Amino acid sequence: MNMGSNGLPPRDRGDKNKKSPSKKKVDQSNKKKRKSPFHKFMKIVMILVILGVVAGIGYLYMLFNNVIDTGNNSPVAAEDSAKVKPLTMLILGTDYREETKTHLTDVVMVASMNPKTDSVTLVSLPRDTLIKLDGYSQRKLNSYYPRFKTAEKESGVKAEEEMRVMLSKYLDVNIDYVTVLNFKGFTDAVDALGGVDVNATQNMCYNDTADGTKINITKGPQHLDGDEALDYVRYRKSNCDPQTPASDDFSRNQRQNEVLHSMLDQMKSLGGVTKIGKVVNAVSDNMTTTVESEQMKNFIAAYWDMSKENVNFVPVTGTWNSPYVYINEGELSKAKEALAQELAGNHISSETTSGK
Repeated sequence: MNMGSNGLPPRDRGDKNKKSPSKKKVDQSNKKKRKSPFHKFMKIVMILVILGVVAGIGYLYMLFNNVIDTGNNSPVAAEDSAKVKPLTMLILGTDYREETKTHLTDVVMVASMNPKTDSVTLVSLPRDTLIKLDGYSQRKLNSYYPRFKTAEKESGVKAEEEMRVMLSKYLDVNIDYVTVLNFKGFTDAVDALGGVDVNATQNMCYNDTADGTKINITKGPQHLDGDEALDYVRYRKSNCDPQTPASDDFSRNQRQNEVLHSMLDQMKSLGGVTKIGKVVNAVSDNMTTTVESEQMKNFIAAYWDMSKENVNFVPVTGTWNSPYVYINEGELSKAKEALAQELAGNHISSETTSGK
């Protein structure tokens, strides 16, 4: 998606080139609410597990042992269980909202997980990355998913599968699963936790009368609600007087990480534990995943006690030349190697991949 004059791609009105996407029976009036509490619980757990953030959260193990398997999904072969097999997952965060109906992927991460080392390597790619790949038209990374969504009915292939195949080829790694979370789930989850604490490194001001956006964040420690936290991580540039400094993809990725860590700190607190139900509900209706229910349980059994020290976060950067980010090939090669080494059982520390 080309950056418009409003400076906020996630609120773009869309790509101009877009083509016009058993458990026992229960009382119908309560079917939606009571259909699969286990499935809802597993969705939020998957986010925590994938990002390597369930370190020390013993209560997850207790809940895991008391949930009921819905049995709605296909079985997983013993040799393919996450408890014994290293697996890779593509994680997409989309800007989908009922008002816009867009599916631009503002967050693109690939996580390789190895149960033998109880560790994960998480690679993040800038949303504006120019993709040059045989068999695909050159365009921004964040525009592929909405195009695949538009083509689903005609092609018969799910957009998640198209993204899995494409990113597998781009990163030279076999991606096993795909999880997609939209920003409505993000804002609701933040609100369910009572907001997040951040330390803004600059003032941020932006106003858009078209969709009601009003970003007004001042430098220094801040407590943000869901909408404010979303504005904080998405801020690009200012149209205010006086203008505030602009922000690139790399700074936004850092802010996303800051907000995520703040959410996790609250989730691990006693107060956060009591709010887990609200967080589950917030995420449940705004997330899709290709992971089987049985495999979700396997992920919990394998990674529930993983420490933060066993998480290798590998952000890939590059050079911004509007409207694209031209990836640093050296960093991309290191990211590919880190994913491959994780699957091979050779976990690489963040300090090593960052060159420290």
